[in-house]
Amino acid sequence: MSSTKSAPPAAQQREVFSNRSVFILAAMGSAVGLGNIWRFPYVAYENGGGAFMVPYLIALLSAGLPLLMLDYAVGHRYRASAPLSYRRLHPKAEFLGWWQLCICFVIAAYYAVIIAWAGSYTIFSVTQAWGDDPEVFFMGQYLQVADEVGPALDFVPQVLIGLAIVWLALLVVMALGVQKGIGRFNVIFIPLLLVMFAAMVIMALTLDGAAAGLDALFTPDWSALGNSAVWMAAYGQIFFSLSVGFGIMVTYASYLKRRSDLTSTALVVGFANSSFEILAGIGVFAALGFMATASGVGVSEVVSGGIGLAFIAFPTIVSQAPFGGLLGVLFFGALTFAGFTSLISIVEVIIAGVQDKLGLNRIAGTVAVIVPLAAASLLLFPTTTGLNLLDITDAFVNNFGIVAASLVAVILLSSGLSALPGLRDHLNAVSAFKVGRTWMIFIGGVAVVVLGYTIIGQLTTVLTEGYGDFPGWYVATFGWGMAISLVVISLILARVPWSQRSRGAQPSPSLPVLDPGVDQKYLTTGSLATITSSAVRNGTPWNDDAAATTPEPWATQPAEATASDTTNTGEEATR
Repeated sequence: MSSTKSAPPAAQQREVFSNRSVFILAAMGSAVGLGNIWRFPYVAYENGGGAFMVPYLIALLSAGLPLLMLDYAVGHRYRASAPLSYRRLHPKAEFLGWWQLCICFVIAAYYAVIIAWAGSYTIFSVTQAWGDDPEVFFMGQYLQVADEVGPALDFVPQVLIGLAIVWLALLVVMALGVQKGIGRFNVIFIPLLLVMFAAMVIMALTLDGAAAGLDALFTPDWSALGNSAVWMAAYGQIFFSLSVGFGIMVTYASYLKRRSDLTSTALVVGFANSSFEILAGIGVFAALGFMATASGVGVSEVVSGGIGLAFIAFPTIVSQAPFGGLLGVLFFGALTFAGFTSLISIVEVIIAGVQDKLGLNRIAGTVAVIVPLAAASLLLFPTTTGLNLLDITDAFVNNFGIVAASLVAVILLSSGLSALPGLRDHLNAVSAFKVGRTWMIFIGGVAVVVLGYTIIGQLTTVLTEGYGDFPGWYVATFGWGMAISLVVISLILARVPWSQRSRGAQPSPSLPVLDPGVDQKYLTTGSLATITSSAVRNGTPWNDDAAATTPEPWATQPAEATASDTTNTGEEATR
């Protein structure tokens, strides 16, 4: 029997978006989510009103867009899921991709149930099923929130059914693939979302008291600009609303064709997202102004954000407004579509990572991810204690998951690996709008300071004051325990070898960022051992066409592999 090992598999054709417009709509679908509608208006109002637009715009230009371009560069240059893209950039960076993937798993599990709520409320709007007291209906009749804090398996049928429908719909869309599923869904529903929300805004502007609401939102409090908390709020809003830092844009950019204008696309997506947020602010505060006028109170007494705005305040508005049923259908329908397009992007990070790691086709990868993810979601969140779990999980996965992972990523890429020059050159090689030293300063300087300040502030607050009214054991288990476990799991997954059937054993379209002084074990392994040290120093821009013929040096290579085995580029490297 022969002892000869088989050569690495030839690169399989990787799915791509059919054109740049489809990618832009998909990226907008990811960025435009629940936070744009129920978070931005409240954050702007609480942080200086019209004056908030100054730090908001500065945050967009100095952190949001640079970080968005960074994600695009990593995904497009290495053309893989987040774990494999970071592994191809440098093997020590692989854990970042797994950390982001684990974060997406947690977010998807609870995000889906909010979409189920919004879908149910779209139907409830027709008959205004919440009656005279939307808060009692939401907490009591609909969610049936229990008095105890700890987890329980007392399922709420109407929430369970709605959540199951969300996961079934997601399974169908994701199984269809990148272009036929993700791309086609966003091409249809993002324009529909914009039309629905614009119609809702127009209706809100015609209500009595709308002007009072807009005055409350946009009247500037210039003194707020001297408050550091206002600036942190602006950076936080930009950071979370653009979907940067947790693998989504890395994954989506990997589906772009080889010659795609990355920086200009980032500008379109970034400004489109901010425009939608401002539109949301106008619509929401026009409606709140009507609510305040109808109740005979000031706008400040009816302002709320988050779940309270969507499922308590807005149903009250719907009940009082003329053509309220239509207004409710438009609002909650837009909320459902915005949430679902974001959920698609979150789950795609996981599916892409599992496909790359296990070498699965699209349908097998989708089933392998969505079935256990849906099972966890259906087990934990449509229960009488699901709201408490959602609250604490959302807070910790955002503040100590996404922010922490992003801080580690920008420090590692800017200082630890000095990868920014190479990524900058990749952006400039394919884009009309060029970036330079200023872009790198924003990433390695501004982003590090803002993310560091944010996580230190959140950490100090939680350690000294606890979180909400939750008992210490609950915070320790479902807050800190969840956040820490994500880091541990990502480190373990980064140490699991990539098999010969995985995409990690296939040629990388670009060479890694390696240092001749500290990365000798990678430089002396496989085909990269033939490249001189001067050609692989930090920051050297790679020739993608030449690099596409070089397999990853840290992928397991059979000793008997021939030159033709290791230079097979496949469809992916030539696209």
